[in-house]
Amino acid sequence: MHVTIEQAETAIAAAKAKAAELGTQMCIAVVDSGGNLKAFYRMDGAWVGSIDIAQKKAKTSVFFGMMTGQIGALSQPGGPLYGIEHSNDGLITFPGGIPIVDADGEMSGAIGVSGSTVENDHVVAEAGASTIGKTELPAHPWRT
Repeated sequence: MHVTIEQAETAIAAAKAKAAELGTQMCIAVVDSGGNLKAFYRMDGAWVGSIDIAQKKAKTSVFFGMMTGQIGALSQPGGPLYGIEHSNDGLITFPGGIPIVDADGEMSGAIGVSGSTVENDHVVAEAGASTIGKTELPAHPWRT
């Protein structure tokens, strides 16, 4: 099942609220389980460069079923996924992308957020994702 437009809008609203609470401007992207853009929002004052990053964080997360920060840990020099960011027309492997998992444990999409520190990006993405589903998939050998 894919994330619905209503769910995507709910996630974006929660992410926007969290970003405002943190005093930052963000770009927020929600993709469906195929990595297709479902909804996008750029807050006033958010960096133009964050548009692409938010979308790529969401795609990276849904493509591999992990938070982008987890992929980043695995893609460091000497790591098992070193160089992965060069695949799929470019991936983002630092925090701010989180899978969205439905009640049946299936990934229905992902959210990607960019515009602040990676810590803030992650917190804002988590705020959005958690309003419409779980953020963790069942165990997999690559997920830490």
